[in-house]
Amino acid sequence: MKLAFSSNAYMHFSIEATIEKIAALGYTGIEILADVPHAWPAGLLPERKESIRRCLENNRLSISNVNAFMMNAVADPRQPYWYPGWTDPDPHYRAIRREHTKRAVKLAGELGAPCITTEPGGRLTSEQTWHDAAQIFYDELMPCVEVAEETQVRVLIEPEPELLIERFDQYLEFIARIDSPWVGLNFDIGHAYCVRQDPQDWVARMQSHTKHYHIEDIAATRVHRHLIPGRGAIDFEATVGAIAATGYQGWLTVELYPYINNPDEAAREAHAYMTALLTKLGQGAE
Repeated sequence: MKLAFSSNAYMHFSIEATIEKIAALGYTGIEILADVPHAWPAGLLPERKESIRRCLENNRLSISNVNAFMMNAVADPRQPYWYPGWTDPDPHYRAIRREHTKRAVKLAGELGAPCITTEPGGRLTSEQTWHDAAQIFYDELMPCVEVAEETQVRVLIEPEPELLIERFDQYLEFIARIDSPWVGLNFDIGHAYCVRQDPQDWVARMQSHTKHYHIEDIAATRVHRHLIPGRGAIDFEATVGAIAATGYQGWLTVELYPYINNPDEAAREAHAYMTALLTKLGQGAE
């Protein structure tokens, strides 16, 4: 398996500086944030894309994923982190999410990334039923799926606590209506733990859908706050062992955006922990 680190912990640095730092810490991959200040697709000039490609090559770093979940660039006053969502009641706001996702897919193709991740349908309003919102999500997502098929970049849905799709059974119900090999699952082990679906119990069940993993720890309270692996309550040996048992050889991307004030320390500790664990399991981190 291969270890990557998400650039969303390095919001105080340029994408070039972030690439250099993540490579220097021993990772072989990076998840690039399709948002400010790293790679907001709507404002990324060709010269900036070339700068990213050149920096990746010089530092021998590959892209594990393009994170199209976060949308700080929109600065939505309701919640600046990732709003607007796929199921926003206002179709104009939904269009912002849809068009951003299309651009992110195209950016991933230009940079050589295998996939993008996106939010799983947004928060339900008091007027929305789950099935009504799921239909809206489907209608908005399908134009992006067409772009994914043309670009051959996967769109991965990331279940998250308190959003439309927060559990794997909900993901399976939703994905059953989409007939495309270019849509899949981003298995976030911390999110699964938060909704009491212990990840080691779900890895094998979801393996045919899983194309990428997000790695972070969560406290025993199951409150959704990302922790450095080894600092929380997730059984990492059982979880990573279950992943290994499926034959997965792709990316494990560590996502630690709460550590924005000390990303190097967080990335270094996470790398040491994950490398030791993979070695113990006879995997060896690339």
